[in-house]
Amino acid sequence: MTMRKLPAIKGVLFDLDGTLVDTAPDLIAALNLALVEYGYPQVALSAIRDEASNGSMALVNAAQPYIGDVAQTQLQQALLKHYGQVNGQQAIYFDGVKKLIDFLVAEQIPFGVVTNKAACFARPLLHHLGLIPLMPAVVSGDSVRYTKPHPAPMLLAAQQIGVDVAQILYLGDALRDLQAAQNSGMQGGIAQWGYIGQADNSSEWPHDFSFDNPDEIIALLNANLK
Repeated sequence: MTMRKLPAIKGVLFDLDGTLVDTAPDLIAALNLALVEYGYPQVALSAIRDEASNGSMALVNAAQPYIGDVAQTQLQQALLKHYGQVNGQQAIYFDGVKKLIDFLVAEQIPFGVVTNKAACFARPLLHHLGLIPLMPAVVSGDSVRYTKPHPAPMLLAAQQIGVDVAQILYLGDALRDLQAAQNSGMQGGIAQWGYIGQADNSSEWPHDFSFDNPDEIIALLNANLK
């Protein structure tokens, strides 16, 4: 955690998978459909849940690490095909996140999402959750040329919510999220409720805050409002 003097937070941006929404059940359901399609055994959600923040190929590699690049690419394409069909079916807010969203809306604190997930998956999911009308910023993995940890998507989201980067809290559950916050000049907060394994050593990630639950974020923002 940094010891730098931080300005008041005026906006909040979220990573999507593993921070705002628990999407692992849908992602691994799609993975299992792909595995069955190609004759491989299914995997348990608990076995590879922590890979859900790392993209489709990470899930494929966790399930079948030794089948070679061509076969892995086939599985990845099948996973994405099936995910388009199951996206949102089992996805839910993490505990306390809906309360945090309601707080942001009530206090008129602008918020949004910066994700490496493609827009064709991110936007339907956010629409399903009723979030699209509430957030001025939805920056997906294909919104700009570069993805996190590059600052470009972060800076675009800052423009969209109309808040100076130094006064934005970015919440994420992966190293690239906190690197993106650092690279863009935002305040970085680790969402410890997300897809973080012991081997990730999240305490070593660049960050300004580490939150065990969303209530701690509400408390921080309330202190900012006083």
